[in-house]
Amino acid sequence: PQLPHGHMPLPSFWKVVEDTLQQSGAQLRAFCQAFETVTPSPGTQPLTPAEERKVLSLVSKHGPDKLYQVTSNISGSRDLDLTLLRGQIVALLQSSDTKGNTSRWLVDAGGPRGFVPAAKLRPY
Repeated sequence: PQLPHGHMPLPSFWKVVEDTLQQSGAQLRAFCQAFETVTPSPGTQPLTPAEERKVLSLVSKHGPDKLYQVTSNISGSRDLDLTLLRGQIVALLQSSDTKGNTSRWLVDAGGPRGFVPAAKLRPY
């Protein structure tokens, strides 16, 4: 099977590859910028004094690098699942569930502990 640019001299071929990659990169950056303007960052929501105290206690217990923010509402459906609201701060206890499933994380929500979908958490 002949490549579409297989007949080109090598330097020209690499130029085509480079141009294509640059174009894709530019499209990706434009998409990311558009996405950020459409969705307001949940980080802009000020925390209530009660939430702030909870965050401070989570930091002192688990350290700042273990904190995650919930990116969308979570309604726990199984035993040991937590129900959390978007914007809440939790501390990561274990990045898998009891069966070793890494898409469900064990977190401390400042009192209740339980499992949440890892995809709905982002580093705080």
